[in-house]
Amino acid sequence: QVELVESGGGSVEAGGSLRLSCVVSTSTYGPYSMAWFRQAPGNEREGVAHIYTDNNETDYADSVVGRFTISQDNAKKMLYLQMNKLKSDDTAMYYCAARHSVGGTWSKVRLYNYWGQGTQVTVSS
Repeated sequence: QVELVESGGGSVEAGGSLRLSCVVSTSTYGPYSMAWFRQAPGNEREGVAHIYTDNNETDYADSVVGRFTISQDNAKKMLYLQMNKLKSDDTAMYYCAARHSVGGTWSKVRLYNYWGQGTQVTVSS
């Protein structure tokens, strides 16, 4: 079982930065990988960034490459998403997600077993 709690969302002007955090609580073994997803009103949930928990290898959606950075602190059991050069298109609810399954395309929602409650990010232009 994995419990996830996000924080750090808020309102910011375009060009600004925010850092999202996710507390990871596990009662058994840790997840195979973790990710940040986002969902804007009327849109499907989409993968933003992904990290393998054993080797820190990362993946990013094309729309955030060079602007967002995913990282983890295994000792503190934390997942982070540093978001720079924010745009109005980044406005969405952001979710932390974890999975035990191996393989598959990281951005597929169905692969993830555990989800946080979300934190809202609003970027004004």
